[in-house]
Amino acid sequence: MIKRLRTRRHPARPTNTAALETASNSTWPQMLLWAIGLAALIAIGVFLGWDTRVLAGVAVLVGLVSGLFVWMLGLIAVVPLIGPLIVKVLSFSFIWLLNALGYLVSYVAIRRGYSRDVLTYRGLTMALLIGIVIGYVVAQFI
Repeated sequence: MIKRLRTRRHPARPTNTAALETASNSTWPQMLLWAIGLAALIAIGVFLGWDTRVLAGVAVLVGLVSGLFVWMLGLIAVVPLIGPLIVKVLSFSFIWLLNALGYLVSYVAIRRGYSRDVLTYRGLTMALLIGIVIGYVVAQFI
């Protein structure tokens, strides 16, 4: 009886592949329209001289609500070899945290009158981030 229980297999659940294909095939035109619309809105806003903070806020809001950022990351990940690496690097929370900390320190330093030092600091931070990304990519290929 124990042997029979071990060898008994459960039948695989049938999947509705037609529904999955329809769902995945129907989302890309909609996402492409969202991307084109958002790019057009940003281009028109920059051309007309709208406030860049408002444009950035609208872009982030549209990207988060529509899932456009995830779709674009998925599109980048499709590129062979380098695509998945770019997506991994973009999703590192360490890089996001380091960049946010840099903006906070820059804001405080500019308020106190250290604008020249901020330029040096931001240059060093960008060099560090680019070095981390290049090191990660090289390490993945070795």
